[in-house]
Amino acid sequence: MIIINIKDGESLDKALKRFKKKFEKTGVLRELRSRQAYEKKSVTRRMQIKKAIYKQGFNQEQI
Repeated sequence: MIIINIKDGESLDKALKRFKKKFEKTGVLRELRSRQAYEKKSVTRRMQIKKAIYKQGFNQEQI
């Protein structure tokens, strides 16, 4: 459970923004979306390798 302490004089918008940041860091939505459809381990591994190759391409361009 996420608890946000509202400070004195703090607007509701700022408190809501802090709540959203904390909620995003927990990764609940990401996990929920990943559990909606089963994905084989080989497929997830392949996707991770593709992402790593993609990121590595950016690093080589910057050097």
